[in-house]
Amino acid sequence: MRFGLIGKNISYSFSQAYFSNKFKQLKLPANRYDNFDLEDIEALPQVLKDYPELKGLNVTIPYKESVIPFLNKLSKKAEKIGAVNTIKFLKNGGLKGYNTDCYGFKKSIEPFIKKHHKKALILGTGGASKAIAFSLKELGIKYKYVSRSPVKSNLSYDDLNEKIITQHQIIINCTPLGTFPKIDECPNIPYEYISENHLLYDLVYNPKRSLFLTNGEQRGAVITNGLKMLEFQAEKAWEIWNN
Repeated sequence: MRFGLIGKNISYSFSQAYFSNKFKQLKLPANRYDNFDLEDIEALPQVLKDYPELKGLNVTIPYKESVIPFLNKLSKKAEKIGAVNTIKFLKNGGLKGYNTDCYGFKKSIEPFIKKHHKKALILGTGGASKAIAFSLKELGIKYKYVSRSPVKSNLSYDDLNEKIITQHQIIINCTPLGTFPKIDECPNIPYEYISENHLLYDLVYNPKRSLFLTNGEQRGAVITNGLKMLEFQAEKAWEIWNN
């Protein structure tokens, strides 16, 4: 059986190595996992045509939202979140979208949450951030989005001051800033207000310790990257594909 990942500039991706290794462990030598690096989501139908043996796909930046019109059905969670990172090929030929990011994030952040972690800042407003917001709501943690072009109740990076940073003791980077090879980049927030009470979570996992996390660690914050989230969401995707 054939599986794969659709995204843009995804040569660095975790998924191909993870699933290829999984197939070896499960002694499934006929299975394979490919990266489909698409310049535009409009190329997806051609991929489906060229690879009729596909049984499941993962979806990454920047297509977690724009892939939805190409699907026939959505799971309840994916519909609520408004983003998809897993696609199952149905027996009737249709495509069903799921969101396993929310599961992976919730399971990976829970061990780090303390009683004082009541408010969070979500850096970025893309498809991944929507799953993060959904999970925070489930955990009873209030949140604010931070974006370069804020709308409605979102904050801009210029809005961030000592009071806001102090009040929001979980900060989650949902942007690709700091991803290899551009490891000298990070979200533009006032790191000087980060303290040992903060938890910094970065969805970036390559490098293991991004500049965002390093800046937090230097100020005593608890830090974690997105690798565990990826592992949990990948296992949930495998479960969906084989259910």
